Amino acid sequence: MKVIGLDLGSRTLGIAISDKYQMLASPVEIFRFRDDDYNSAKDYVLKLAKEFNTNKIVLGYPKNMNNTIGERAEISEMFKSMLEEYNLEVVLWDERLSTKEVTRMMISADLSRKKRKQQVDKLAATVILQGYLNSK
Repeated sequence: MKVIGLDLGSRTLGIAISDKYQMLASPVEIFRFRDDDYNSAKDYVLKLAKEFNTNKIVLGYPKNMNNTIGERAEISEMFKSMLEEYNLEVVLWDERLSTKEVTRMMISADLSRKKRKQQVDKLAATVILQGYLNSK
C-alpha cells in the first residue's frame, strides 16, 4: 500500500507519495489554498487518498528546536484529527529542518530563488515521507 506524505503550511500543502513497497518517496505536487482554509486542504487529501487507494498519511510535525509544541505543530495536530474523522491513519513525523535541508539541496543544485519557492513544499513533503519510510 502506498503512503502519502504531507508538508502543511498556512497556504500550501506539499504532497509526496511512496511506491507500493514503501521504499521510495516521490514528490507529487503543491496544493494551494486560502489562508488557514484547512477544510479545503482536508478535502484535497481525501481525494488523493481515494485516488492513490491508501488510508495512510505521514504528516510533517514542526516541533520547535527545543522539542516544544508551537502554533504550527498545534495546527498539524488539528489537521491530523480532521483527517482521522475519515478513517485515515495519520502519523505525525518530526519535520524539523526538512525545509532547510531541501532549500540547501536546491541552492547547491543552483536553482533560482523562484524555482526553489515553487518546489520547496513538495520536496519537503518528500523528505518527511522518506524519513518515515527509512525508519521502518
